This record gives sequence, C-alpha cells and structure tokens, in this order.
Amino acid sequence: MAHAVVHFEIGGPDEEQLAEFYAGLFGWGMTRIPDAGYILIDTRAGAGINGGIARSPDHESSVTFYIETDDLQAALDKINLLGGKTQTPISELPGMVTYARFADLDGLPIGLVLEPPSPGQVIAPSAGTGAAVDWFEVLGADGGRCQRFYAEVFGWKTAATDSRYQTVDTGAPRGIRGGIGTAEVSSRATVYASVADVAAALDRAEVLGGARELGPAAVDDHMQTGALRDPAGNVFGVYHHAPH
Repeated sequence: MAHAVVHFEIGGPDEEQLAEFYAGLFGWGMTRIPDAGYILIDTRAGAGINGGIARSPDHESSVTFYIETDDLQAALDKINLLGGKTQTPISELPGMVTYARFADLDGLPIGLVLEPPSPGQVIAPSAGTGAAVDWFEVLGADGGRCQRFYAEVFGWKTAATDSRYQTVDTGAPRGIRGGIGTAEVSSRATVYASVADVAAALDRAEVLGGARELGPAAVDDHMQTGALRDPAGNVFGVYHHAPH
C-alpha cells in the first residue's frame, strides 16, 4: 500500500496553553476529548491534514506526524530491522484510532496509524480561513541515509538520493507531501503551515508567547520559509508560496 502522512501532533506539558497559542496564531479550531489530555485540531483550511495536541506525561515536547499503514506490526518489524526503534507499541483508543510510534535512525519520533476500514472515516479539515498544514519535513544527520531508510520502510520515492534535500512522493492519493534532507544544525521532524505572510506569522507567534526560530528566508523568487518555537519549545514551520 501507499503510506500517506495523514495526521500531525504537537506535544507538551500544558495542552491548553498550546491550544490557545495555535488557535490564536493560525485560526485553528480545537475540540477537547474529556479526561484524555488530548485536543483535536481542525485547521479549518479546507486542505492539508488535521492534527492534535497531546499532554506529555513526561513533560517533554515534540512535534511529529503520523504515517498510515495497513499493518502496524509489519511496519514496526521492518523499522526495527533497519535500525529504528519502537517507542510506543501498538495501542488502541477504542472507537477512535489504533497507533504506534517509533524513533528513526536519528532518534526522531514518528507516528504510525492504522488505515481506517473506509476512506470516508477520515475527517478532513473543514472549509475556512485557517492555515493549512500541508508539508512535512525530516532532517537527519545524513540526509541520504535518512532518505534510504524511509524509502525502504514506506516505499517513498525521491527524485534522487541527495544528502542535501529531496522532495518526497509518498505515492498516496491523499495526505501531504514533504521533504527529507540533511540538518544544518540539529536533526528534527516537523510539519509546516501555509501562511499568507511568513514575517507576520513569526511576529504574531512572539506576541502570543512563542519565539522566532528562524526566517523569513527566501527559498526562491516564489517561496519564503520560517520557523517558530511555541510556548513548549517545539519548532513548527511556516511557509508562503506565491503563485507564479
């Protein structure tokens, strides 16, 4: 099967603080799951993927994404065989989702989620003016090694094995696209929100209690990128792609 990236997750010690921050920054809707320490995110963007905010029991912070599979155990077995490591064994939230988590070759936390029986069970972002989360990124110590790992486990294809940076084709008809490459400073896996103005988004993040991590930086004549740190210290990407 094709392995789509279908969900993102933000973790931290205070899920309510993070919900307030991201709702104010990106216009996202928040739905709290009672007694679970978890908040579902509807990006209200009409595109991309939805996500969630999790209270971390160990008070650690993280941003990650979830890859869909029809066989969680087979995926974990292959990951462990190739040098990754199971972090969270197969777990089920009855009536909601079955999932697991692993650490890749750089120790980056990544999620796995069981493909639903019917595509109609996937809740897409509702229409609105929220910022779409529609890009994922994995930056490791050795981009070429990282690209080969994800290609072997999930069948993802890149234009070529290039340690600097390559865009990824997951081969899936849904989910989001992304890129894998070499980290300039430190390894990380994150997601990006599409915004109208990168500088304004970074300024707004600072007003709301976050911090500017980097940017705005021009990728080319049509794209700018940047990154912020939320109140839990997570790095979250933002970008703007102007029409040609």
